[in-house]
Amino acid sequence: MSRHLRELRDRWLATRLALTGRVHQYPEVQALRRFLSTFAVDCLFDVGANRGQYATMARKDAGYRGLILSFEPNPEVFAELQRHAAGDRNWHVFNMALSDFDGTAQFNIMAADQFSSLKTPSGAQDEIFAQRNLVTRTVDMQCRRLDSLLPEMVATHGFSRPFLKMDTQGHDLSVCEGAGDVLARMLGVQTELGIRPIYEGGTGYRAMIDWLEARDFLPSAFFANNKGHFPLLVEMDGIFVNRTLVAA
Repeated sequence: MSRHLRELRDRWLATRLALTGRVHQYPEVQALRRFLSTFAVDCLFDVGANRGQYATMARKDAGYRGLILSFEPNPEVFAELQRHAAGDRNWHVFNMALSDFDGTAQFNIMAADQFSSLKTPSGAQDEIFAQRNLVTRTVDMQCRRLDSLLPEMVATHGFSRPFLKMDTQGHDLSVCEGAGDVLARMLGVQTELGIRPIYEGGTGYRAMIDWLEARDFLPSAFFANNKGHFPLLVEMDGIFVNRTLVAA
């Protein structure tokens, strides 16, 4: 694609996102589109899928056409996820959580379901979240480690170049720890980075960046994961690239 056509495409994307109130997603879409295309990703692990917003964005905005495997623990939200994925033969959904163990655990359903988590809300969270990030009930949920799950998914779907996206509300590090050695098979990782964590035991952004770097994942892009909370940032997302892809 020529530079001129690429600029026109980018301007149209920015305009379309602005018209739908999603202009804040422009940096994420741009980074994701470039990463998935450049490194020929053929499977997107969508962990903490909620209603499928990320997968839909990857399809419609980032131009991704490969396999998507979405994992969502909340049974009510999962029903909506199923409906959204039903017409896409390369999009498969699973009502489970990924963690650092295989078994069952209590999953917290919050007042605003996008905050639901295996973690409990922090008593020190900002007042703006207090009424939304509030446990309303719990459900027993199946949890799987990625290192035991990945071989099953590969045998079923036959991919070889996966990308791991996580939006698990304070639980991303546990998902990574549950990946064990198979984390090295991921071409990239996208994770929430808590500037001021809103969950008890939530991993701070510095610790998460250091943990990933120690396992050969280097920063590729950072961006706010929502419209932000001026003047103090609460969370951002980071895309990290497997060092083997950029080794000199």
